[in-house]
Amino acid sequence: MCLGIPGQIVEITDTANYMARVDVSGVRRTISVRLLEKDMPEVDDWVLVHVGFAMAKIDETEALLTLAAVKKLGEAYDTEIEAFDSSSII
Repeated sequence: MCLGIPGQIVEITDTANYMARVDVSGVRRTISVRLLEKDMPEVDDWVLVHVGFAMAKIDETEALLTLAAVKKLGEAYDTEIEAFDSSSII
């Protein structure tokens, strides 16, 4: 299963190439924010992350509610976090 998971932007790492570092449940990695170039996220913004790309900006309330719901999936959530931690888009 591949889920969209909320992540919080902790650093803009490369503005020219639209890259940012996000924190997803304690796992940090660099993702592409190119799909949001018309409404670029900033540090502390929440985004919905899917396969290494920020798909949408979301507010903190939505992010926390979504994380709580996704965590209830148990093994599927754990697998997604493991995949997020071990993968890279660059």
